[in-house]
Amino acid sequence: MNEHAVANSPATRRSQLLAALESRGEQSVEQLAQMLGVSGMTIRRDLQDLADSAKVIRTHGGATPAARVSFDFRFLERSQQQAAAKEAIAQVAASRVRPGDSILLDSGTTTLAIARRLRLIEGITVITTSLPIASELYGLATVSTILLGGQLRHDSPDLYGAITDHSLDVLRANVAFIGADAVDAQGHAYNASADIGRLLTRMAGAADKVYAVADHSKVGRRDLMRFADLRLWQGLITDTGLESKLKQSLEKAGVRLYLPASVKQKGRA
Repeated sequence: MNEHAVANSPATRRSQLLAALESRGEQSVEQLAQMLGVSGMTIRRDLQDLADSAKVIRTHGGATPAARVSFDFRFLERSQQQAAAKEAIAQVAASRVRPGDSILLDSGTTTLAIARRLRLIEGITVITTSLPIASELYGLATVSTILLGGQLRHDSPDLYGAITDHSLDVLRANVAFIGADAVDAQGHAYNASADIGRLLTRMAGAADKVYAVADHSKVGRRDLMRFADLRLWQGLITDTGLESKLKQSLEKAGVRLYLPASVKQKGRA
């Protein structure tokens, strides 16, 4: 097979199509046909072959990479789990913030709910590793947003790594809200990723006051990496779904709990 034939082979063309979709997102048949200099019929055939192998998802008049759709769906699905509890937690968290504060937020869906509440507080600075949080706060004249640099994770829309660590070494926040994948009955916080658990420890070290945020479904469990002892933090902000037995156990261990009813409290702990 000559070089020209290889360059125009279906396999090469489909690789080019996939690369274009992954870099640009959803594209129409017409856009892809113009880019590769082939007919729309050829593009439709190629896209169908890529869809059959689960590499792309066909859309009306075009296609989008399957990995991106799966990624977006997973994050959206997680944000909708325990949505009412996360909103209640966000309300409590926002009550601990004052105008002019600098706030560190990790990349969880609970801290995304907190970010939406923080939009209402003027003159604050939000520091985060989360692309969705940065997007949520983008364009607000009353909120200054610092997106920590770093390496983009493959399975989550956030940043981590050596550059992120360096940024945390030189920044200081008044308060941090840090999510946990699990909190055991003795008040230890866990994350499913060792890399992220280590990052969360560094985040906690960059703030004057640190609150763990986790809905009741995550309490009474353990996960891969234990990254914090909540007795050494300001405490745990959770929701009213917390079982009384776990509540008693955490309080006996010396963990301060902040529940939605505590929004009426004045001042900050």
